[in-house]
Amino acid sequence: MSDLQKMTEAVKAFRDARNWQQFHNPKDMALSLVLEATEVLEHFQWKNGDELKMYVEEHKEEIGDELADVLYWVLMMSHDLGIDLQEAHARKLEKTAKKYPIEKWSGRAGKWSEDV
Repeated sequence: MSDLQKMTEAVKAFRDARNWQQFHNPKDMALSLVLEATEVLEHFQWKNGDELKMYVEEHKEEIGDELADVLYWVLMMSHDLGIDLQEAHARKLEKTAKKYPIEKWSGRAGKWSEDV
């Protein structure tokens, strides 16, 4: 069993022990995922440069907690929707590599549809 499968089984067991699956429809899980992602973002709002570096060093545990909450919802959604995350990740990485070939995008930021 992969680490990803073990994590999925752990969050599924957590949820099922509390009888919460009844509340976990795709729409509400997607909403929860976005809400948790905004809690990650909140840590970085209005901070830049050295202030941001210092904040991250001092708040790694709290940021990690929020990232873990995002991961919880990603794992639950993929499980409930029957999506193999490892397969989806590999497929998406391959698609993205085609959009952003190294020779054209190395060291650059932008959107793939922009002419560079």
